[in-house]
Amino acid sequence: MHIVVVSVNHKTADVSLREQLTFAEDTLTNAYNALINQKSVLECVILSTCNRTEIYAVVDQVHTGRYYVKSFMAEWFNVDIETVKSVTDVEVGNDAILHLFNVVTGLDSIVLGETQILGQVRDNFLLAQSEGTTGTVFNKLFKMAVSLAKNAHTQTDISSNAVSVSYAAVELSKKVLGTLEQKNILIVGAGEMAELALENLAGTGAKSITVINRTLEKAQSLADKYKGTYQDMSLLQEALVTSDIVITSTSARDFIITEPMMQEVMKSRQNAPIVLIDIAVPRDIDPAVNDIDMVFNYDVDDLKGLVDANLAEREKAANVIRNMIDSELVSFLEWVNMLGVVPVISALREKALRIQETTMESIDRKMPDLSERDRKVISKHMKSVINQLLKDPIAGAKEISGHPDREASLQFFQEIFNITNEVESIKQKEPIIHRSESSFNFDLKR
Repeated sequence: MHIVVVSVNHKTADVSLREQLTFAEDTLTNAYNALINQKSVLECVILSTCNRTEIYAVVDQVHTGRYYVKSFMAEWFNVDIETVKSVTDVEVGNDAILHLFNVVTGLDSIVLGETQILGQVRDNFLLAQSEGTTGTVFNKLFKMAVSLAKNAHTQTDISSNAVSVSYAAVELSKKVLGTLEQKNILIVGAGEMAELALENLAGTGAKSITVINRTLEKAQSLADKYKGTYQDMSLLQEALVTSDIVITSTSARDFIITEPMMQEVMKSRQNAPIVLIDIAVPRDIDPAVNDIDMVFNYDVDDLKGLVDANLAEREKAANVIRNMIDSELVSFLEWVNMLGVVPVISALREKALRIQETTMESIDRKMPDLSERDRKVISKHMKSVINQLLKDPIAGAKEISGHPDREASLQFFQEIFNITNEVESIKQKEPIIHRSESSFNFDLKR
């Protein structure tokens, strides 16, 4: 059994390809139902954000598993499988685990150390869990990943002066137009990315901010929070006429700012310059507007080169986090190896308790006049003897879990204590791996 991740991200594909391979939020439930029923897939989590689409899977065979995950993506997005293959990275085993840890801590983001991805990983995992597509392995791995990221952000300076794509959008606006205090700023969208942009804009001293959204109540709520104004989406074109900077972040599947619209806007503006920053995937702004004079249009790929003044300090923090990641990987692999030991230890304890129970029944028959207090004292001391006798064998079984030949050693251990049948019975009653009883094949050495 193996962990694999098939990833489309800002390193493997440009924004036009990434937006073709983005899961709409309202389709994820159906996507999970289709994915978990793919051949070889035993557990799965879909991570779909503005800069990456990734499928994490526990599979019974590496080659079969990654093939069917890619086939699922090709079928789901109605694209040729060769296209999927050309824009995806595949990581297996330790590398897949390291990839998740790097993603959730922000080390694999466009802007180093951004914190938004942590919440996205957590939310996507919780959705997968609610859909029943995670089990023993991913329930443990993703909880460890989220805890690791929280510790990384609190114990290092990686998230100082919080940086995200939204922050980079604000920095770009300042680079193009200088101070933002006297500029008219339009935010299109009222989701998390839009709020992050507003939060960073507030820190620049920007005062004239308008929020437009399809749901007017959400636009009002966000605008009120940052002392801005709000409008309905039907007034978008009019709002563009009076804006200097426009940051878009909606979940629309089609362009909301088109080339004909901007042609009309620029006539009304008398060709006064306007900065458009599209941080949505799929894009909100038609790339054709780039051909219009005095329209400066940027999408998420244009933000890659923007980093904050603390990049050097963030890189130092990143090195600390990489050491934390190495330790977490070892901890997870040790936990995986322990999975095979748990039934053995349980069987050993069950056998010992049966012996104690049988012995107490014999004592009761031979000494029927024992008081209840005497019986409890005898039982307590017998349990103490059993616990002391089992202490070293259990410690030995746990130590075996780290051996390269652990399967053979555990089998020998079972034979010594004559608990093979008990172990098999426990595995059948309480399988330790979701949808399978196979063993993992991970390398503890790095």
